[in-house]
Amino acid sequence: MKANPILEEVWRVKDQLAAEAGYDVDRFFAQLRAWSVAHPYDGPVVRNAQELTRLAAEGSALALRDKPPAKG
Repeated sequence: MKANPILEEVWRVKDQLAAEAGYDVDRFFAQLRAWSVAHPYDGPVVRNAQELTRLAAEGSALALRDKPPAKG
């Protein structure tokens, strides 16, 4: 089986975050809430497919495309 570097990175970060929380889910989410307060996000939040479609129609940088942009 071929290694997937993206999955390996996700698993590494998951293991690191779990270890930092002492493998305690309640502590992990408390740390996550504290981090969210310290690092607020002011960009668009997509809650469903309709919002994603609307953002795509507006030409937002968040839009997903079926094909990559042409080179050049």
